[in-house]
Amino acid sequence: MSEAAFSVFSPRKLRSAAVFASPHSGSDYPDRFLRESILDNHCIRSSEDAFVDQLFSVAPLYGAPLLTAKKPRAYLDLNRSPEELDPALIEGVARRGQNPRVASGLGVIPRVVAGGRAIYRGKIPIAEAHRRIADYWKPYHSALQGLLDCAHQQFGHAILVDCHSMPHEALETVPRRSGHLPDVVLGDRFGAAASGEIVDRIEAAFARAGLRVARNAPFAGAYITQAYGRPSRNQHAVQVEIDRSLYMDEEAIRPNENFPVLQAVLRDVIADITAAGSDAQNDRDREVAPRPMAAE
Repeated sequence: MSEAAFSVFSPRKLRSAAVFASPHSGSDYPDRFLRESILDNHCIRSSEDAFVDQLFSVAPLYGAPLLTAKKPRAYLDLNRSPEELDPALIEGVARRGQNPRVASGLGVIPRVVAGGRAIYRGKIPIAEAHRRIADYWKPYHSALQGLLDCAHQQFGHAILVDCHSMPHEALETVPRRSGHLPDVVLGDRFGAAASGEIVDRIEAAFARAGLRVARNAPFAGAYITQAYGRPSRNQHAVQVEIDRSLYMDEEAIRPNENFPVLQAVLRDVIADITAAGSDAQNDRDREVAPRPMAAE
């Protein structure tokens, strides 16, 4: 099932500790799922981080792998714990200690898409929830940890760049800097998921490209940054949210005329991030390099 769960685009040679991933850009909707949903085939796509995988597709050219999900977020949310099962949707799940995400219908098997629109007429069997987790969630996360382990083994650290997009309306509550809304929001769970130096360098990469950047508001990171951000173990995770209005028609769910422009801008950002991911290794190499002995 791994071939149906994700794709890995690998560089010819691994040259950076950065690992790029897009868990919400999957658009392979199972026919049975579409038949059982009460939403039409367009509306059900409203939760997608549509085209984010394409925006970051050049990462392998700069020496970093790109992991992309195939199944859509409406079918299975890879940015949730497998324990986040919604009793309002899944038969046999006890109602206890729900977190706000599950209560709002956004568990690992979502009950709603954007705008709180219900996906299903009724409940689904718990066996179906467990099947999706086994067939798609577990292979994706196994692949993700494998890529991070590989980077860590070679460079002594790993940097997960978790790539997402956000509806423009989600920015309405964000304080404006100099009268402007941010184009990009970086989430590091308020410093818990990545070192300040790493986040500073990622923010600087976006800023150099002319993009306005905010941190942790309105998105600080969810399950993936929480699970994989382990700065004390030199494994860092930063969530990147890009304003969808910059590159797509949100209503029609299609790229707009600015898509190739943003894609070119992000090429420079990706180049900067991957270079930052290799700098620490270069610094260590210089530290352990033999030093000339002073003449006796």
